[in-house]
Amino acid sequence: MSKAFTKETEPEDLEIEEADSLPAGFKNYITPDGLVRLQAELKHLRSVERPKVVETVAWAAGNGDRSENGDYIYGKKRLREIDRRMRFLMKRLQIAEVVDQSQQKNRDQVFFGATVTYASKAGDEKTIRIVGVDEARLEEGEVSWVSPIARALLKAWEGDVVKVRTPNGLEEIEVVEISYSQTLTRSTAFNHPV
Repeated sequence: MSKAFTKETEPEDLEIEEADSLPAGFKNYITPDGLVRLQAELKHLRSVERPKVVETVAWAAGNGDRSENGDYIYGKKRLREIDRRMRFLMKRLQIAEVVDQSQQKNRDQVFFGATVTYASKAGDEKTIRIVGVDEARLEEGEVSWVSPIARALLKAWEGDVVKVRTPNGLEEIEVVEISYSQTLTRSTAFNHPV
């Protein structure tokens, strides 16, 4: 069979832009340390990851038949993933609006960048930090400012009871503490050397 009639790429190899995680009409707010993390990730991809993969692909291409060369096929796929992530980061950094929470004058109310401790009716306390869409890390207690919990807490005062929509229905939570602090550390600036 002629190569003209064979399928050269698999469906998962087709380039698809990452879904825009920012709702239409919303600004792309980001904290200063979130901005540093995204810039560090972009720099790492550009100066470390991509050159390594390009070197691997060039080596694999020199080994002959590319159709069954796993290093070549995987390398090309990884290269597309890196390029896609770099384009996404560049676009997001261009429209980012840095909001420095340390400059917040009204520290008694919940706004972007606040660290909030709240309690459920059962008495369970949780602490979250309200950050930008692109920097949210649930495992670190950082939630996007457009998430249901953050939207319920925004503009609340200490002692306020607010309602948040959960999978189990509406739940009431009480704001226990509000603080604004700069949390930039070397470890939050990305776990790779830059």
